[in-house]
Parts: sequence; structure tokens; C-alpha cells
Amino acid sequence: MTELPTTSGLAAAISGGSAILFDLDGVLTPTAIVHERAWQDLFDGFLRSVPEAAPYRESDYFDHIDGKPRFDGVRDFLASRTIVLPEGPLDDDPAHNTVHGLGNRKNKVFNDVVEAGGVKPYEGSVRFIEAALARGLKLAVVSSSRNAPAVLKAAGLSDYFPVVVDGVVAVAEGLPGKPSPATYEYAARLLGLPSEECVVVEDAVSGVQAGSAGSFHSVIGVDRGAGRQTLLDAGATLVVNDLAELL
Repeated sequence: MTELPTTSGLAAAISGGSAILFDLDGVLTPTAIVHERAWQDLFDGFLRSVPEAAPYRESDYFDHIDGKPRFDGVRDFLASRTIVLPEGPLDDDPAHNTVHGLGNRKNKVFNDVVEAGGVKPYEGSVRFIEAALARGLKLAVVSSSRNAPAVLKAAGLSDYFPVVVDGVVAVAEGLPGKPSPATYEYAARLLGLPSEECVVVEDAVSGVQAGSAGSFHSVIGVDRGAGRQTLLDAGATLVVNDLAELL
């Protein structure tokens, strides 16, 4: 991975790169906050039926869930409490206490919030996207969420991204989720570029780990709560609080 200074403009950050591969939630839109609240609502309710387990904590989102495919997040959180549930069918009823039932329950809460309030993208991220396009860079979104196309549409960002690799695509193509680099590598192939020419932009530890594990140009971390040093330790080349800092 290319080493970059900790303070850098866009030109330096993407020097030698041909494309930028963006995570969605927390990077382009503040939907990570909605996800975080939906997960807390889910597990606060579920854990009431398991009183011997430690209650849900804010840190659980970053430690076990953030950036991962939804059902992996369910499994990893349950494992942190040594709770084992049946998997259930993929389309299991959200009322059922199975891995897929809990994941589908969380998804319903998330979609209800998005549909009720819409999505407003981060202003700095939109400016960064437009600056990248002005430089002739190719763009893609790589998200663990199965809701990525709907969120992009709600945020008015769909037209910027000819390539979207989301949770649905990952399952269809048999790609492991983050922290594996597979979904990012697949996006690079769809853009017709080697990974070495693609910059990864992530706010989640698992996503930064995915970028670091692949042979990408660099990994820009966006600190929306995970912590600057945590993202650097996970493999980020540099970390900013907002992508506008690189303009």
C-alpha cells in the first residue's frame, strides 16, 4: 500500500490512483447512526429475554457489528455473549429469535427510519466525490448493507456510482464480507482496474481491515466514532474526520 502523509490534499491522497471505492454508511451518508440505533434497539429488546447476559453497550457496535454483513454482525454479537441461536431460513420472520430472524428484525427497523425521514449525504463527501470526478477518477460503492441501492437513491447519489457492490451482490457472487477484501477486489474488477490503482475509503474497522488486507493503492479512514488511532491500527494509510479535509 502507498504510504501517504497524515495531512494531504486530494491530489496527494490519490496520486497514482485511478479509482475510489467508497463504503456507504458513515462515509457518504450518516446512515451509520441509523444502523447503530437499530442494532441497539434490536439487542436491547432481545437481551431482555436473556437476563443473565451482559446488556448491550455502545462499544458493542464498533467491536462486533460495524461494517460487517448483517447476519455476521448478529453472529458476532451473540458470540460475544456466548449465546447460540439456530440460523433459521434466510427470510425468517423478524419475530423469531434466530440469527436470520434477528437480522431481518434489525433491517425492518432501519428501513422504517430511512423511509420516514429520508437520507441527507455528508456535504463534505459530496464535494469530495465531485472533485474526484473532475479529476477523471472512476467511482464505486462497496457496502455490506443489502440496502445500499435504496440508501443511495434516497440520498440522491445513485448517478455518481455506476458500480455498487452490496450485500446482495456479495451473496450472489459468493464473496465473503468485510474484513475480507473480496468485495472491494470485485468492485475493482467491475471497474476494469487492478486493485493497486484503487483507493479504499472506510469508516469501519472491519472495512479498513479489508482495504489493508488487499493490494490497494491506499486506505483513507474516516473517523465517525471508531477513533483515529483505532483506524490507523487497523491499517488505514491516513485518517480524516471528514473527506472535505482532503480538498
